[in-house]
Amino acid sequence: MLYTNKDLRKLIVPLIFEQLLAILVGMVDTVMIAGVGEAAVSGVSLVDTINILIINITAALATGGAVVAGHFLGQKDSAHASKSAWQLVLFSIWLSVIVTIIFMAAHKPLLGAVFGQVEAEVMESATTYLVITAVSICPLAIYNSCAALFRAMNDSRTTMLIAIVMNLINLVGNAILIYGVKIGVAGAAIATTVSRVAAAAIILYLMFHSEKNINFRGQATWKMDFALVKKILYIGIPNGLENSLFQLGKILLLSLISTFGTYAIAANAVCNTLACFNVLPGQAINLALLSVASICIGAGDYEQARYYTKKLMWIIISFTAVLSLVMIAFAPWIMKIYQLTPQTESLAVTILRWHAILAIFFWAPSFSLPNTLRAAGDVIWSMVIAIASMWIFRIGFAYIFSFYYNGGLLGVWIAMTIDWGFRGICYGLRYHGHKWERLV
Repeated sequence: MLYTNKDLRKLIVPLIFEQLLAILVGMVDTVMIAGVGEAAVSGVSLVDTINILIINITAALATGGAVVAGHFLGQKDSAHASKSAWQLVLFSIWLSVIVTIIFMAAHKPLLGAVFGQVEAEVMESATTYLVITAVSICPLAIYNSCAALFRAMNDSRTTMLIAIVMNLINLVGNAILIYGVKIGVAGAAIATTVSRVAAAAIILYLMFHSEKNINFRGQATWKMDFALVKKILYIGIPNGLENSLFQLGKILLLSLISTFGTYAIAANAVCNTLACFNVLPGQAINLALLSVASICIGAGDYEQARYYTKKLMWIIISFTAVLSLVMIAFAPWIMKIYQLTPQTESLAVTILRWHAILAIFFWAPSFSLPNTLRAAGDVIWSMVIAIASMWIFRIGFAYIFSFYYNGGLLGVWIAMTIDWGFRGICYGLRYHGHKWERLV
């Protein structure tokens, strides 16, 4: 076996802790910003959907690089794994710099086009947060790329420790700038930016250590190797396009949600954070599954790829079920920490419970299975299913439920779970076939 149970624990446990830390810090961030007012929470949550779009693009490139590097590691070819890794970082730097310039130059028309109907106070908070956090796009791209490479090396402990440092900087910065200096949303944005720059600097330094199977020693150059970049982009572009259109769809839905009122925007922001906590182990194990499947497929062992996919899927479902039961039982008490208005709190409790119930059955087939397909290079088919399902079911039904059945925010979340179910069925049928095994 390529991975013992000890190897899997070594990879998964730090990833779960890292994801837990990120979600808890995100919750604390929201609570800290909530002290400034619901307009601040709403403004930051709106911009976060745009930032997540950029994060997803860089993460998609990181996925492409990690899969290519993992294939080389499966073939015991550390030199080409290292070379492809540097090309991933180099391409990410160039792309993120271009995106940063666009965001800095065109932030007003961008926000106006997407969220033009929101209240003036919400728009002011959104503008401040977007302009400042745009500076951190490049450092975040570097961090995501290198973190994916560490996971490909079965070293998630290092990324966990860096995440601890990053989030401590963010928390301390928030406390000082929001409550000490009292600069509100700007303080939250500055703290986030500084923490991402620090994380990028640390992980980039560690990637130059020559004892690692993947390292940048002797690889650093500004010259693009287009043959390797093409391999990375073959995985990264469909995955990035899928994630980008997925996030664009969520932004479109936010435009719909913004018409429901500030209370609905705030409830949606809180539920998004708690929903992430609900599927946190799944998110962490998905990262491990991508790395494990890439190594197995690089070694040409599809039987083990299937074995570990099944094993990790059941672990994800078990974790999700336990957390869902906690969410269902304690939702009213969890909401108390956010200091929401009664109307916002009641709506948020209903949505959180709906999400928790459906996540048990549909989240893993929808979000875990495609990682094995991507590791095998089956990215086009996965992309088409995800995009079609997103725009037909999640967006289409959201508008139908909202305009024809007066479903409001709950209708948007119901449409989301319909999207999960359809994609899960399609990915399951593809996985149980054999075509994806012949694509590398």
